[in-house]
Amino acid sequence: MTFSIAARCPRTGHLGVGALTARPAVGKLVAHVQSGAGAVATQATPNPFLAYDGLPLLAEGRSPEDVLTELLARDPGREVRQVGLVDRQGRSYAFTGSRTRDWAGHHTAPGYAVQGNRLVDGQTLAAIVRAFEDSRELDLAERLVLAVEAGEEAGGDRHGARSATVTVIGDQPYPLWDVRVDDAEQPALELRRLHGVFRDEVLPTIRELPTRDDPMGEGARQSLG
Repeated sequence: MTFSIAARCPRTGHLGVGALTARPAVGKLVAHVQSGAGAVATQATPNPFLAYDGLPLLAEGRSPEDVLTELLARDPGREVRQVGLVDRQGRSYAFTGSRTRDWAGHHTAPGYAVQGNRLVDGQTLAAIVRAFEDSRELDLAERLVLAVEAGEEAGGDRHGARSATVTVIGDQPYPLWDVRVDDAEQPALELRRLHGVFRDEVLPTIRELPTRDDPMGEGARQSLG
């Protein structure tokens, strides 16, 4: 009951996932991102170990196809799984199990993987791809919000929508963006609102946090004078 996009920004190297579903808490269940490794969206009947085990393998430099092939080979529930991966180089791969609910499918290209199940039809994924491809000049978080909005407008989940998420990570282990709508009548609309709140009130603080290269951080530097 979900559509998602796992993506990498070629300009910044940022990695992220955007997703929407008819159930609560899509950000908790679907989206997994690790700096220096990649982004994974696991859905349909989710298996979080496809992300927890897959991201360290991506960090080793193995390709998404190689990683997912290995992990699915030892997953007895693979035919009800759907998963998309993109690594830090922008390589992508996706899988849709033979027993996921119609309409189900995926689309991959350099820099992203888009997947959905229980959708109205394949036009939902086509709309997500168009929105993402046509917004290359924007930052990754904005592109993911646009993709989620386009997917919902195109028909999205045939059971309606209830939760949405966008998470983006840069070169630090903590996310730059982690915007979640866990239960709303119009989750894409609420995601857009919260994206603005996060941009104006949260992102400036995140950019002042300590980093590996700057253990004090600009926020503490300003506080200490």
